[in-house]
Amino acid sequence: MRRRHAIFFPVFIFAALIFSPSVHSSPANKPLLLTWWNCENLFDQFNDPLTDDDEFTPEGKRNWTEKSLKLKQMRIRHLLMAVKADPDYGKFPDLIALAEVENRRVFQQTLSGIPSTTYSTLYYESPDPRGIDIGLAYNPRTLTLRSSKAYTVHLDNNRPTRMIIVAGVSASGHHLDVILNHWPSRSLDTRWSEPKRMAAAKVTRHILDSLRLGNPGADIVTMGDFNDEPENRSIKEVLGSSFDAAKVRSEGKHLLYNCWSGYRGIGSYSYHGKWSRIDQILLSSGLLDKRGFSMPDNAFRCFVFSKMLDNSGKKTWPTYEKQIYKGGYSDHLPLLLKLHINP
Repeated sequence: MRRRHAIFFPVFIFAALIFSPSVHSSPANKPLLLTWWNCENLFDQFNDPLTDDDEFTPEGKRNWTEKSLKLKQMRIRHLLMAVKADPDYGKFPDLIALAEVENRRVFQQTLSGIPSTTYSTLYYESPDPRGIDIGLAYNPRTLTLRSSKAYTVHLDNNRPTRMIIVAGVSASGHHLDVILNHWPSRSLDTRWSEPKRMAAAKVTRHILDSLRLGNPGADIVTMGDFNDEPENRSIKEVLGSSFDAAKVRSEGKHLLYNCWSGYRGIGSYSYHGKWSRIDQILLSSGLLDKRGFSMPDNAFRCFVFSKMLDNSGKKTWPTYEKQIYKGGYSDHLPLLLKLHINP
């Protein structure tokens, strides 16, 4: 059963979660790997009477069966194994954030199939009507979870939407805050939906300001599916996104470095035949110095291999397209970020 709350203070954790300082931490200068991915409708096949998930059941209009779920989980695991096989990484991500997950059980079940790695998980049930959440997983051998909190976004029409999740983790004695976002979509008309994303942006801005109040040089990663691009008001004006690293260093109190800066690859989402960059990773000025966590050269990547695209190679191979089952990976591509840990 899905429980609805205005805001979540407790941490929902599986038994594998360890808070002890004895947890193995990542050696200094060995990169950590963070992954964001809107994996598109990771639903189980059971009906949840508290959410609008009827279509994702064997009897629903999408005919979502156990077989559909297992194929979806196989796609997610294959993506993570492709990351490990890539010579630029050579390992599974240390931290994985997936959007559009229905519940803790299906999230844990999906990640339990990853070979040779046991992830600990942090999960908040969102009040979103469809019942989709952000699930966070991390490797307890390289990261320790220190704190977490979920923030509610209040919209003018009082319709509930996804919460914004903050997780504080540490490695080698250094602290990193990760802010996870899945903002309201651009459905119907962009101008009509923009105020909703502006509302979410203001909550994220509040979180950023709070985290930096006592430590202006705090290491903070803000990532997610924002449903807005870098030049949109919610990202550029409210969050202070900038492609100028030097400016972020000098005006770090108000700005965030957008990792799409200078990136020459494709975007994370294809719409009407054009690649867009609605999935983003933004970094506080603290990550641009050489203390604690820092961003190395070529830290950011929109990860893709041929099978994640359709036959044209010009757009993603989704699970669904216009409600027609395609059986692909997702309608979004994942983002990867490497971080160094300095002594």
